[in-house]
Amino acid sequence: MSSDPTSSTSVPGEADSKRSSAGRSDAPVDRRGQPLRLLSIHAHPDDEASKGAGAVRKYVDDGIAATLVCCTGGEAGDILNPAMDRPGIAENLPAIRMVELGRSAQIIGFDRVELLGYSDSGMEGTEANAHPGNFANAPFDEAVGRLVAILRRERPQVVITYGDDQQGYPHPDHLRVHDISIVAWHAAGDPDRFPEAGPPWTPSTLYYSAWARARFVAMHQGFLDAGLESPFDQKWFDRPSHDHLITTQVDVREHYAARSGALKAHATPVSYTHLTLPTISPV
Repeated sequence: MSSDPTSSTSVPGEADSKRSSAGRSDAPVDRRGQPLRLLSIHAHPDDEASKGAGAVRKYVDDGIAATLVCCTGGEAGDILNPAMDRPGIAENLPAIRMVELGRSAQIIGFDRVELLGYSDSGMEGTEANAHPGNFANAPFDEAVGRLVAILRRERPQVVITYGDDQQGYPHPDHLRVHDISIVAWHAAGDPDRFPEAGPPWTPSTLYYSAWARARFVAMHQGFLDAGLESPFDQKWFDRPSHDHLITTQVDVREHYAARSGALKAHATPVSYTHLTLPTISPV
């Protein structure tokens, strides 16, 4: 992707969702007359499926348009699905992950997908982590400027990003998502910041996606009560809880299929084992 902060990149299938709310004559608007839109920021392809997919699908079904910002191509991800660990996959992984991202975005209902244009930073100590073109090593203001340009162009009322507490999974790209999101959130409405990125736009609300420990405890117990083996081992419950930080919960029971379908669209990095177990009612 060009370093021009006003540029963007699309992924295959990102505008093909038949259930998209974009362009609907009856789409809800805010008090300024601007169509309602939410914008969700993620580090890698598949993060949009595992974090908040059901909530996005709910609001898309309610007529609200949705934009996905994916900051990296996920090139450093592992092939965890044995069925995809075959010749022709690893050497073409970046292109394959883009196709998977497009399919996932369709299932969730994103009508626009914006790529920030950086490579996956990998975990600390890996070869990918040392690459100068990765997300974590990119010039900070450059990354902020790209996100500001997207915010101003998409004009969302609601922005969803990662929180500041990433102890459970301190991936450098997840940390960077939070850092640039906060600065871009404040800069997007300031005409003196990044004037080349378009007319200023001030979103109304910023949310952090959170790891709800209570939800996993309930699902774990649900499997056990049903006489099934739980897919959640102790490491899930050793993660620091965010429950005390949660201010907003969205009922996604009618939209949970969007999450599982989107995860399955990511055939390379997602092991299907936990997706094909007998299921209990989502919590």
